[in-house]
Amino acid sequence: MASVNVERTEDGGFVARNARGARVEMGSGDQEGVFTPVELLLAAVGGCNIVTVEPLTSQRGHRLVRLAMTVEAEKVEPTLLGPVTITYDVELPEGDPEAAEVFRAVAHRVHERHCTVSRSLEKGTEVKVELPE
Repeated sequence: MASVNVERTEDGGFVARNARGARVEMGSGDQEGVFTPVELLLAAVGGCNIVTVEPLTSQRGHRLVRLAMTVEAEKVEPTLLGPVTITYDVELPEGDPEAAEVFRAVAHRVHERHCTVSRSLEKGTEVKVELPE
């Protein structure tokens, strides 16, 4: 099971923590130095894809010189995102004619079968709210 704790901080911001001690600060779009919840969702999509693409590409003998991405989505309603678009920025190793083909195959496979975040969004994972009585 995956789990994080999210709580308000004394300064009025918010922080999410996991069981391993990592933390990420979040807030509204007005605050400097913090992510908004929507940005964190986009980061989760990108992170899920890139942390899987990188090792699978390397394991196949094609270590990419540069591997980065931009993840974007527009709001189609005040509280609803439209399609999420991942745009890769890749520098292929010189003298490796197969690297591009391997990267593309791995990136497609990761998106279609391995990225829990993207697959959950596409399948429409239910979100339940439990309130204290």
